[in-house]
Amino acid sequence: MSNEVVLESASTLRGQLQRGLGRAALRAADRPGAGEYVYDCVRTDPRWDRQCETRSLYYARLMVDLELPVWPVAEHLADPADQADGDEWRVRLALEVLGDLVRLSRREAAIPLRRYAEEGAHWFDALDELVRLGDPALADGLDGLVAARCDDGDIRRLMVWGPNPVTERWAARQPRIAEALARRREAGRPRRPVNTIPGGAQRTEAELLELARRRDDAAIAAIFELGRRRTPALLDLAQEVLPQRPSRFGGAMCRALREYGPEALPWARAWAAERGGCAFMGLSMLARHGTRQDVPLLMDELREALEAREWRAAASPIEGLGRLRAGEAVPLLKTAWTESPYAFLRPRIVTALTRTAPHTSEAYTIEGLWDCQEGVRIEAARFAPLTRETRIRLQRLHNDDAEETDVRAAAGARLAT
Repeated sequence: MSNEVVLESASTLRGQLQRGLGRAALRAADRPGAGEYVYDCVRTDPRWDRQCETRSLYYARLMVDLELPVWPVAEHLADPADQADGDEWRVRLALEVLGDLVRLSRREAAIPLRRYAEEGAHWFDALDELVRLGDPALADGLDGLVAARCDDGDIRRLMVWGPNPVTERWAARQPRIAEALARRREAGRPRRPVNTIPGGAQRTEAELLELARRRDDAAIAAIFELGRRRTPALLDLAQEVLPQRPSRFGGAMCRALREYGPEALPWARAWAAERGGCAFMGLSMLARHGTRQDVPLLMDELREALEAREWRAAASPIEGLGRLRAGEAVPLLKTAWTESPYAFLRPRIVTALTRTAPHTSEAYTIEGLWDCQEGVRIEAARFAPLTRETRIRLQRLHNDDAEETDVRAAAGARLAT
C-alpha cells in the first residue's frame, strides 16, 4: 500500500478535502464516494505543514455527517503495511480523528483508540489522546500501562494543564503519576521572570549592545531590553544576526523587533527590497506598519510567492495587504484561498478579504464556517451574513463540545446580535 500524498486539483472534491476547505464539507453530502475520499485523507494526512494545520475535527465531522463507520480508521491503525514508513504524523491524525469522534458522541471510536494505546506502535500518542478526552471511564485501568512503559519524562508529558479526571484517578493509584501531577501544578504557579540581566533597565545602550554581541544568555536579555527601548542600534545589529543560520539569537532578535513601530519602516523597506537575509523580517514589519506606498512591493511579493508556490512566504504580504485594505490584491487573495494547500494561510486571507472587499468576502466567510482551521471559523462566525443556513451552522458551532473555545464564543456572540 502506498502512503504517498498526491495533491489533487483544488477544483475537485478530493483536492478540496485534502486542503480542508469548507466548500468540500458542503459538497460532500451530495457526492457518491465522498466517504472514501475522507478515509483516504485520514490515512495519508495531506496537510502541507503538519505542525500548524488542523484537520482532525474537520474529518471527524465529515464522518458524522456522512454517517461513516469507524472501522476503516481502526483498520488503518492496525495495518502493518500502512505503518511501515513509521510516519508518526499520520498515526497521530488518525488517533485525533478518533478522539474527536468521541467528543462528537461517537463513543464507539474509543474502542480502537484504547486498543491502540495497549497494542499500537505509537501507543503514547493514543494515551495522550485518551487523557485529553478527560473521561475516566475510557481510560480506566491504563494507569498500570503508564507506570510500566513510561519514564518520568513521558509521564510529565501526559499531565495536561488544568484539572483532569483521568490523571487524577491514575494519581490515586500510582505514586509516580501523583508526583508528576504535583510537579505540573507547581509549574503553574507564578515564577521569576527569565531572560533578565541585573540592572538591565539602568544600563546604557552601548553596554547592552556589547552584551548583545556575546551570543550567551545575557545577550538574549540585552536584545530584549534594547527592543523594549526601540533602540535604532538594534536594527543595525539585526543586519548582522538575521542573515546567519537560524539560531536562538536570531529568534530573540525577531521577537525583539516586534516591539518596533513605524519608526523602523526605513530599515524594513530596505531589507525587503534587498531580499537578503533580513527580507523576511522586513516584510513582517511592513505587514504590521507599512503604508500605501508599500502596496506595490507587497503585491509583487505575494504574486511571486503564489507563482513559486512558496506558501509561507505569502503570509506577511497577505497580512499587510489586508491591513492596508488594498483592493487590487483581491484576485490574488481569492487564488490563494482556493489553491494553497497551506490551510494556515486562510485565517489571514479571510481577514484580508473582509477588509478589502466586504461584499466579495461574504461567500468566503459562509464557506469558512465549515473550514478546518480554527482561525477561519472564528472570522467566519464574526462576519458571515446571517441567513437561515448560517444561523443553523453558528448554533452547531456554539453548542458543540468538540469545538474550540474561541470558536464557540465567537459563534455565541454573533447569534446574540
